[in-house]
Amino acid sequence: MFDINTIPEIIETATKLAIANEASAKRAISVLDLTSLNDDDTIEKIEALCQRAQTPAGNTAAICVYAPFIETSWKTLGKSGIKTATVVNFPKGDKAAQRVADETADAVAAGADEIDLVMPYQAFLAGDHDGSAEVIAATRQACGPFMTLKVILETGEYPDAKAIYDAARLAIYNGANFVKTSTGKVATGATPEAAIAMIAAIRDAKAEQNLDCGFKASGGVRNTQDAALYLAIADHMMGADWATPATFRFGASSVLTDLLKTCGFGDSNTPSGAGNY
Repeated sequence: MFDINTIPEIIETATKLAIANEASAKRAISVLDLTSLNDDDTIEKIEALCQRAQTPAGNTAAICVYAPFIETSWKTLGKSGIKTATVVNFPKGDKAAQRVADETADAVAAGADEIDLVMPYQAFLAGDHDGSAEVIAATRQACGPFMTLKVILETGEYPDAKAIYDAARLAIYNGANFVKTSTGKVATGATPEAAIAMIAAIRDAKAEQNLDCGFKASGGVRNTQDAALYLAIADHMMGADWATPATFRFGASSVLTDLLKTCGFGDSNTPSGAGNY
């Protein structure tokens, strides 16, 4: 069971383990969902993003784009092995379950490989846990049993780590393959405290219910040192072999520039546009 009092100790230990070097940068690139969720996105910008995801230091795990660009993404990515993710119930998490399920079904039909769902976090925080569970379960059903479903908690809006832990447990129980920190559209994105609460929920759901789930840090991961810290938290809590593309992701845009610099590739792979992802 999660003990909130262990958070400072875990952060202290992970900070000592986190090293911003080429190995950690390449590892971060391999689990990166390179993201563009901007109002001014165009086909040309998304095509450029897909090209950028195929870096000289290795391919990213996925591209995350708005639904109108799903087809552009998977066509441009071709046989690269990079997944196409999109968002639903985004960014406020305030749509009815059936509407979210329909939105998800449309994304699946368009060719998305992964769905990033904003859970009804405001309803959850107001005490409507059943309504939140209904939206997650409906989205899971619309995805089918094999598609990757990431549930965005919007952790920057929660009062404390215990509430984040409880939301993560609810998401995992209702079919999440990943729990994700943020939309990147609120002031506070990923934090080490939120990451620890969420990874504790993942650990406990496996131990107590035999449910598997991964973690995605999104919002405010800006450089190699940030990425190294989150990877170190996962290594410390789950073991050194746990954080792979199947269990761990970063959602970001601008961080790739610094990761490539750390790998010695300079500015040649500059982003077409950056957001707070």
